[in-house]
Amino acid sequence: MPTGLVALMSVCCAVSVANVYYAQPLLDAISHDFHISHSDVGGVITATQVGCALSLMFVVPLGDLLNRKRLIVCQLVLLAIACVAVALSGSQHALLAGMIGVGLLGTAMTQVLIACAAALANESERGRVVGTAQGGVVVGLLMARSLAGVVADVAGWRAVYLVSAIFAVGMLIVLLLFLPTPRPSRVQLSYAGLLRSMIELLLRERVLQVRGFLGLLMFAAFSIFWSALVLPLSAPPHAMSHTGIGAFGLVGALGAMAAARAGSLTDRGHGQTTTCVALVLLCASWLPISLIDKSVILLIVGIILLDIGGQAIHVVNQSMIFSTRPEAHARLVGCYMLFYSAGSGLGAISSTVIYSRAGWPGVCALGFVVSMTAFAFWAATVRHAGR
Repeated sequence: MPTGLVALMSVCCAVSVANVYYAQPLLDAISHDFHISHSDVGGVITATQVGCALSLMFVVPLGDLLNRKRLIVCQLVLLAIACVAVALSGSQHALLAGMIGVGLLGTAMTQVLIACAAALANESERGRVVGTAQGGVVVGLLMARSLAGVVADVAGWRAVYLVSAIFAVGMLIVLLLFLPTPRPSRVQLSYAGLLRSMIELLLRERVLQVRGFLGLLMFAAFSIFWSALVLPLSAPPHAMSHTGIGAFGLVGALGAMAAARAGSLTDRGHGQTTTCVALVLLCASWLPISLIDKSVILLIVGIILLDIGGQAIHVVNQSMIFSTRPEAHARLVGCYMLFYSAGSGLGAISSTVIYSRAGWPGVCALGFVVSMTAFAFWAATVRHAGR
């Protein structure tokens, strides 16, 4: 694939996925604006993940059936509308409905773009291309938290979603001009048959099952940390601004480098070894993270370990899954990211509940247990495969 096209798709992945994560550093402002308790405000993130799940089940699979460029154009128009709806929401119900729409369309855009990248790449470079696109997703995560913090401090949390609507319109223009028209789909299925085939993939593809559940646990650990981080940092003794809290996302920039590197290692047959190292880093990250009141430097170290480990696992998962059924990239990514959505939603709601009852130590204990469970699950599947 041309380098410029890979870079364009990576940037677009960053801009689209950011919509799913803008709310994380804004939870305290949203809580105050709508009078939602800290134990319940995690439901805003969960609503976004509900939208993600709906997208993965009913929208992303269309990438194997329809013209992907036209599908992306329609998604961008609707994404801009959903962002404006969140910015103008006047009640909790309107807010949650808008968040579902943002999660649905932001996820659909990102995953259809990744499926496009996987389909356009040669088999020998697929891990690298997917890793580069996933690196864009990492940058999007960082951009979301940092940009949301800056914009919220300047113009309030609602302005974040108005800016996102402008980004969606800009991305629409760029992709119309530069995204190649994809080859016609060879899938001869009705929409109902397409959805049934996803169930068959989940039931029959062992690689998808194993790497999907591993992704569920990893994303749960991610969400446990990022969903709860704003609560201790915005309270005394830290009392940080949204800009300061959002800046912590920037220290995870190494996660983007790890994503591209992990894809290249998987192309060379080192996917399991890369997974092992990444899981060790994920588990180790919770010790420095737990010392948030003692040292900000240790917190930064923990964030770096968490992002490198998590993003490396994510890319290896996708590279392995895409190699199983080349004609079903959109459905495979949709099935895999269902695990992601479940893990992120469960992590978000559990972390804020645990924080309200056991504080930051409880959140870190929960994250460590989930990370160790992921390591134990991976080790058990590797032993089973060996036998």
